[in-house]
Amino acid sequence: MTSVSSNRSTSDSGWFANFPFDPARVPVFYGTVVLVCGTLGVLASAPGQTVGVSVFTDFLIDAHQLSRSWISFAYLAGTIGSALMISRAGRLYDRFGGRLVSTVSALMLSVVLIGMSVSDQIAGAAASWFPERYGDAVSFTVLSVGFFAMRFFGQGMLTLSSRNMVLEWFEQRRGMALAFIGISIAFGFSITPPIFEWLIQKGGWSWAWRTIAVMVAGFAVVSICFSRSRPEEHGMLPDGPFAKEGRKAHAETLQGRQFTLAEARRTYSFWVFTFSVVLSGLLLTAFSFHVVSIFADAGMSRARAVAVFVPAACVSVAIEFVGGWLSDFVKLKYLAMVQSAGSLTLAIALTFLDSGPSQVFVVVGMGMMQGMFSIVSGVTWPRFFGRTHLGAISGFSTSIVVAGTAVGPYLFSVAHERTGSYRPATLLCAGFAVALIAASSRADRPH
Repeated sequence: MTSVSSNRSTSDSGWFANFPFDPARVPVFYGTVVLVCGTLGVLASAPGQTVGVSVFTDFLIDAHQLSRSWISFAYLAGTIGSALMISRAGRLYDRFGGRLVSTVSALMLSVVLIGMSVSDQIAGAAASWFPERYGDAVSFTVLSVGFFAMRFFGQGMLTLSSRNMVLEWFEQRRGMALAFIGISIAFGFSITPPIFEWLIQKGGWSWAWRTIAVMVAGFAVVSICFSRSRPEEHGMLPDGPFAKEGRKAHAETLQGRQFTLAEARRTYSFWVFTFSVVLSGLLLTAFSFHVVSIFADAGMSRARAVAVFVPAACVSVAIEFVGGWLSDFVKLKYLAMVQSAGSLTLAIALTFLDSGPSQVFVVVGMGMMQGMFSIVSGVTWPRFFGRTHLGAISGFSTSIVVAGTAVGPYLFSVAHERTGSYRPATLLCAGFAVALIAASSRADRPH
């Protein structure tokens, strides 16, 4: 293949680029190997995602003797803190490449998990230096720092670097690559809670976190050996043999201008797509966090509340597969409209939730949002703004999204506390969804 020189300097060069082997000598297109590594990287971030942390919440409450509200607030503080750092840290991806960043992020997440497994002991030792009345404050601080590190290295850097690395290796087939990741994650994250729960029941919550830390460290070894940052650094091009010169792809999928972060932030489309993902993440996180209470207000049981996630995952997989294929042929603004339509559907269904057909719309809305989430949040940045500053641009957007997901549960809890209902929050989300659907009609690729 034609050799293409890299227009950025990364550490994935020289002898390190071909350690422990030269990917150009592999008999298959190496992008498929990177796709598997990137998928494993996102799955390895599960301990730092809400789906992984939530399993340990009750055990942290007992170990630290803090109320559920204080644990939740520590999680909020840690998540907001990580959101503020992800944008700046995204520049590390542009400088050092996905291979090194994903490896280091996995190693750091492993260390943090070990620290969290003894967080009660750390808090106890630190509290001994202060008067007894400051014990709760010390535990809150220790947990906030721990949550910050878990969210930053897990949900933030490991997810961002693993996904972006895949985006570097695919261009015409970028949507299908992300669809593969999304479908794998939908199934992978769905079995994460029962696996973590099994580990807890087997050896306790501290032992479970240490065991998970070993698994995450194992991925770091896989990443350093098999991941590669960019195809150009190995004399290859994105898509490899899957690239077709005569392929009828939409003009938006063809490589365009390389934007800097400052230039991207000045475009209309950047903010429309970012806030589409923010609303989706905010609403989905808030619903997941308060799902039992929301269904209880509608007169339904805990079992019925939890049951909606399985059919929603099935809808999500179908939507993601179709959306991933379509993203290589149509304008992304239409997919953003579908995502916002999913947000609108879920918000309206929750506003008028009962034991009837509204539950079907909850499932459909969740499926539409989840199915489009990784496509809209992943394909957009390299297609609209190029790959040169992909880390900085996607990192800045991710920081806003992470902050939004942290605010969601708090927004819903405030609405319920002050009005006795979640309706003010769900109607507010519905209003924003309508505005985003209208705004998306003009969100074309910037020139």
